[in-house]
Amino acid sequence: MVDAGNKGLLADSAMIAHGRGEAFDYLLGEVTIESASRAIREAAARLKNAKSPVISVNGNTVVLAGEQLIRVAAVLGCPIEVNLYYRTPERVSGLLAMLREQRERVSHEGGPSDFEGEWGSAVMSVPLIGEDPDFRIAGLEGPRSFCTEEGIGLADLVLVPLEDGDRCGALVNSGKDVIVIDLNPLSRSSLGATVTIVDEVSRSSEVLLGEILRCRRGPAEWDNIVGLRDALSVISDSVGRI
Repeated sequence: MVDAGNKGLLADSAMIAHGRGEAFDYLLGEVTIESASRAIREAAARLKNAKSPVISVNGNTVVLAGEQLIRVAAVLGCPIEVNLYYRTPERVSGLLAMLREQRERVSHEGGPSDFEGEWGSAVMSVPLIGEDPDFRIAGLEGPRSFCTEEGIGLADLVLVPLEDGDRCGALVNSGKDVIVIDLNPLSRSSLGATVTIVDEVSRSSEVLLGEILRCRRGPAEWDNIVGLRDALSVISDSVGRI
């Protein structure tokens, strides 16, 4: 994170956001809690069932979980789009360059045991997009509304780790399923998403990969508030032990 910040790839508030997330993770025991595991299983089913899923990433996500999400995208055959709250051409270009380096490294790994096909080819086929936006997210203003039609514009489901609340709400209002990974169960993103995974992004992305490979069911009826309440209960119990 520090190196990426020094290279100008992160927003000025990136380290503050990261520290806030770490505080919640301590209270969760730095593990994937049961309600998060349930949310990951539901997310896997919805990602596999989606016609045009896309993974939307910001700077923190690329640094913390870029390689894990490239593996997820390779299994799904979906694009990864850089979409930033504080968008500048330099940051988008730099993050896409980092993703291309990560994609190259992942392509030389052995594929997951349950993966069928040629791993290197699947990884290198993951589209990395966002540099040339040609679409706007309805209901948003300013640079953060810009996206690509190929990715977020035509997507029926968007996986948005570390998302901001206004954009999450705009995506849901446009008729898309939105899966959020957020350590704060009370954030507007967590409260507004279709499915919220209350977990650390790199840890949950690894679990998500395995669930997608094993998933043999479709989406279920999902009450997102139940999972958020479960996460709050875990946090409350942790505070009570202090």
